[in-house]
Amino acid sequence: MAFKTLNSLEIIFEDDYCILVNKPNNVLVHHAHHSRNVRDEASLLDLIKHDTHQTFYPVHRLDRKTSGVILLSKKKQYVSEFQELFTNQEIKKIYYGLVRGFAPQSVDIDSPVKGRDAKVYKEAQTALRSLDNITLNIPVKPYDTSRYSLVELKPRSGRMHQLRIHMQKISHPLIGDPKYGDNNHNIMFDSHFGISNLFLHAGRLSFIHPFTSEKINAKAQFPEHWQFVFHKFNWNNPFIVQ
Repeated sequence: MAFKTLNSLEIIFEDDYCILVNKPNNVLVHHAHHSRNVRDEASLLDLIKHDTHQTFYPVHRLDRKTSGVILLSKKKQYVSEFQELFTNQEIKKIYYGLVRGFAPQSVDIDSPVKGRDAKVYKEAQTALRSLDNITLNIPVKPYDTSRYSLVELKPRSGRMHQLRIHMQKISHPLIGDPKYGDNNHNIMFDSHFGISNLFLHAGRLSFIHPFTSEKINAKAQFPEHWQFVFHKFNWNNPFIVQ
């Protein structure tokens, strides 16, 4: 699927009903009402409106610190049709993460996480598959070396912070995660590589278009800090067929 790059954003796909955008790290999808940050930073919706001079409506969300493909509707009345795809689990999402340690070759994680009200736990499932790993001769307490894995994550539910929480629960937290991660490893990446971004990327989104019946296979290119790690660790970019 071809994409075009505007001044600040990569547009992966666009038609009369929706747009698929590659959200950068550390960008809010939209500002909450009465947000203190409204005047201090541009949201994803602000950036898109600046580039396209159009208003869009989010169908789902990505964390501020997560990069990757996100689906937006061109009209408010279209949102419910696209959201039904998520409700009925008719959208396939694939994320990529860099985690501490040697992750299992494959594992299904079935562990409830708190909902948005932070009180009620809800069922959550994630399928993990390891793609590569490495041992670095860089000490991180309490060890003389440090180990990392490149993982593919397929969430079967869409809970807030689900992937970040699930990685913590299996003792393989995502690198660069300030809330659920390992601070010693986060500091190492910052001090040795100059990287403090979260290594969680929404790489692929696939679905049947509810209005056109077209098969959409969206792929969001990896940010620069990911490209650096692929080169530094001699890992294959999952999007490049070897």
